[in-house]
Amino acid sequence: MDKLKLHSKDLTAENIEKLAALFPNCLTETKAEDGSTKHAINFDLLRQELSSDLVEGPQERYRLDWPGKREALATANDPIAKTLRPCREESVDFDKTKNLYIEGDNLEALKLLQETYLNKVKMIYIDPPYNTGKDFIYDDNFSISRREYEDLTGSRDAKGNAMFKEEKWKQNSSSNGRFHSEWLSMMYPRIKLARNLLKEDGVVFISIDDNEQASLKRMCDEIFGEQNFVSTVVWEKRYSPQNAVKWFSEAHDFILVYAKNKLNWQPKLLERTDAMNARYRNPDNDSRGVWKPADATAQGGHGTKSQFYELTSPNGKKHALPNGRCWVYTQPVFKQMVADNRIWFGVDGNNVPAVKRFLSEVKQGSACQTIWKYADVGHNQEGKKEVNHLFPESAVFETPKPVRLLKRILHLSTEADSIILDFFSGSATTGHAVMQLNAEDGGNRRHIMVQLPEPCDKKSEAFKAGYKTIAEIGKERIRRAGKKILTELEEKLTKVKKSSEEAKTLTSRIGSLEIGFRVLKIDSSNMEDVYYQPDELTQDALSLHVDNLKPKRSSEDLLFQVLLDWGVDLSLPITEEKIAKRRVFFVADNALAACFDTGLNEAFVKALAKRQPLRAVFRDSGYANDAVKINFEQIFKALSPHTELKTL
Repeated sequence: MDKLKLHSKDLTAENIEKLAALFPNCLTETKAEDGSTKHAINFDLLRQELSSDLVEGPQERYRLDWPGKREALATANDPIAKTLRPCREESVDFDKTKNLYIEGDNLEALKLLQETYLNKVKMIYIDPPYNTGKDFIYDDNFSISRREYEDLTGSRDAKGNAMFKEEKWKQNSSSNGRFHSEWLSMMYPRIKLARNLLKEDGVVFISIDDNEQASLKRMCDEIFGEQNFVSTVVWEKRYSPQNAVKWFSEAHDFILVYAKNKLNWQPKLLERTDAMNARYRNPDNDSRGVWKPADATAQGGHGTKSQFYELTSPNGKKHALPNGRCWVYTQPVFKQMVADNRIWFGVDGNNVPAVKRFLSEVKQGSACQTIWKYADVGHNQEGKKEVNHLFPESAVFETPKPVRLLKRILHLSTEADSIILDFFSGSATTGHAVMQLNAEDGGNRRHIMVQLPEPCDKKSEAFKAGYKTIAEIGKERIRRAGKKILTELEEKLTKVKKSSEEAKTLTSRIGSLEIGFRVLKIDSSNMEDVYYQPDELTQDALSLHVDNLKPKRSSEDLLFQVLLDWGVDLSLPITEEKIAKRRVFFVADNALAACFDTGLNEAFVKALAKRQPLRAVFRDSGYANDAVKINFEQIFKALSPHTELKTL
């Protein structure tokens, strides 16, 4: 029976397999740290295979580089021995909800999600630290030391003395020589791992300001490919100017948009507004309805010879082309358009000709422009008011994004059943917006929020209100926002006729609205750490590892580590049953059965095998005796041959 690997995906090993498939002659073997043999790539042979295209050494090339980039890349690929532990007491509707709130470092979270959500996330939104000069919260292993940085950049004089003053290294300020490098090293592995989770028609939206907008775009060009850059949105985040500024009053932030594969993604149209439709009139009482005039000419440089002519209106008036212009239609087509009453010459017939564009023939929506006005998507103060309304006791968060901004992004990029990820979730505006949009259109979108338990400043209003971390604020916001959204739907239902279509719609949305979330916290593996080679193990050490599980880890802790390792959706419904007096978890009915009790006997095995689960997992030390362990697989082969078996 196979054992679960119990660590996150090893991306380096996967890349080696991909190269081996392309260049099998470059595959070789080397010794691992534990003395075992593992596959590796012979780079000398690979260079020969790519000799005409390989760029190396001092040769100039177009690229983004910074001290620490190599370490950041290695960090993205390295596996970790961590797990997600469920926290029922902080969750809402734990057993049924499909939403997740992951508390912990988002780099570790992204690694843990690689198996389960690979190519499954439709949209990612993040609002990362803007690198404004404050200390970094994300203290990753790839952060190079000051001495290493100075050696790499020549920041020491000929005698080896540092050329930077000590106080310049106390925080990530613009006087710090690593100001941009540290930010890029923090972001690079996270964006790289996040891309893996996107569906082939998935898209990412990243909020940023002027401090790192240029660096972020270069980095995303490298990770996603320049061809998958969609656009840079300018969001008007303020409605009033800042007067106490030295240069300009900043009124905007950027939102960078990248698709995993741009050819596969098409943003939805924005709904037409009353203001848009108000531009349509019907001065000639056309039976086809309201219309608006459009220019009948185009740039002359794009026209053919057949589009240059003098046009005669029905009343005989001649219309010459303006300089540098041509008609949008050839002469025969234009004549037919006039005959069909699709060209407007004014009430008296003497106006410059215009094409009639009928509202009934216009697409039911408009393409999204790249400037987003606060009137349409909200501003910073609106976001703050929304949070203050949910937390009337205290101003718990300073700079939340407005819900309308996230709803715009969700509308453009998601379907009714999409998975949405935000791994810098902060005050959890994204989770709030997902619930709000589902309430409005009946969707079943699911959100995954990831937030580091960043301590609140002890002087802050949030800390005084009892919130020790940003994660606590985010979870409480989702709880309160969910209750508010559900209450609003129920209040609407009381105000409409019970038999009306609107009542049926509201009843359906109330029944399907998902306002719960499953809290999962990143922790060390549930398994005991064993670092010894077989020949180094003593009898005492062996006795310590008869049971390979850490103490004080619950059966649910073990279950979620199994789900991660097997790549099973972490939001699937979980039920618990007793079989032959043993506690058994069933995930999604019969998709997976897990029992971590001890003393498992043949009666239990036969009873479970008759249920024919697709997968089954047990504790390695859980069998009543060796005979049961030996017969375990044979019983399953006889009663449930398709079941995949593994042990912890």
